[in-house]
Amino acid sequence: MSGLRTAARWVLAGLLLVAGLGHFTWGRRGFRIVVPDWAVRVLRLDKDAIVVASGAVEILLGAALVALPRERRTIGWAVAAFFVAVLPGNVHQWRTKRSVPGLDTDAKRLARLFLQPLLVAWALWSTARR
Repeated sequence: MSGLRTAARWVLAGLLLVAGLGHFTWGRRGFRIVVPDWAVRVLRLDKDAIVVASGAVEILLGAALVALPRERRTIGWAVAAFFVAVLPGNVHQWRTKRSVPGLDTDAKRLARLFLQPLLVAWALWSTARR
């Protein structure tokens, strides 16, 4: 089982790294679309700054998952917390029917909401004690 957890952790790290890079490059516009207006007011940042910051966090978390194996449980909780923290953006996208590439129908946007708890579980399971 430990080999499967390790593989799952590496795959999750890769997904975080790719998604994080997307915040800086090809997906930047799409990520800005899902930032709720209230987040701009609460964080006192513009949408682009929020996208850049969340992308940087994703890259750091992805790298930490593989670079700091002794801290994997703590990092797993941090990744899970990050997935919970970005859920309001996914809810906002679904409620406002905002389309981005790959999430351009109500059904796809709703399915994305149900993916978030699975990502939380993945982060915690893949970083659990062996």
